Amino acid sequence: NTVISEYFEYATLSHRWGNGEPLLRDVEGKSIYDLSGRDGQAKLQKFCIFALRHHFQWAWSDTCCIEKDSSAELQEAIGSMFSWYHWSSLTIVHLSDVFDAGSLADSVWFTRGWTLQELLASHTVLFYTYDWSLYLKSDAVDHKTNPALLEELRDATGIAKEHLTNFRAGMDDARSKLHWASSRRTTRPEDIAYSLFGIFQVHLPIFYGESAQNALGRLLAEIISRSGDVSVLDW
Repeated sequence: NTVISEYFEYATLSHRWGNGEPLLRDVEGKSIYDLSGRDGQAKLQKFCIFALRHHFQWAWSDTCCIEKDSSAELQEAIGSMFSWYHWSSLTIVHLSDVFDAGSLADSVWFTRGWTLQELLASHTVLFYTYDWSLYLKSDAVDHKTNPALLEELRDATGIAKEHLTNFRAGMDDARSKLHWASSRRTTRPEDIAYSLFGIFQVHLPIFYGESAQNALGRLLAEIISRSGDVSVLDW
């Protein structure tokens, strides 16, 4: 039923975390628009406004839609993060460090670990600059269908256009997928591995404090076990 599917469609936010990001406990039982409107709260409000402008009644942000105080909830959330973006009807990317004359590739967004799966998983993406202006001032409804912007994305990420527009999660071409992540960084060391779980469709336990080396070791062992591709050890 088209009416039902349209009602349950939602938009997702992809961004670089900054100051004052509201958590679940900060927004639970409250109106988003009653928050103070500073830093991360202002960003969340803008995201919700833009989601509504695109006719979505639901919006999802990784800042406040995950119960991070519960280890069980966090484990489930990390395991389903790729799916949240994959099944969204629109991902709104806010590049807070790209200004009027700036280039998309200059953003720190392209250096972060979690944003790789957000870019690949999302079918429809719109990039917004620091003041929430649509990048390139275009009237695009999906930047992934814009040839010029796809060129920019390819140059910024090293990912071929066919993967940017039609990415398939799993073990195929595992070494390339690891290479795409090789220059990216995460705030918590172990997240450099955890942020790839969705890309490879693996479900492994989350152990913050185990070290990045151990987390990557477990991920590589799983990839080799399932794909038989030992070349991933040289990514």
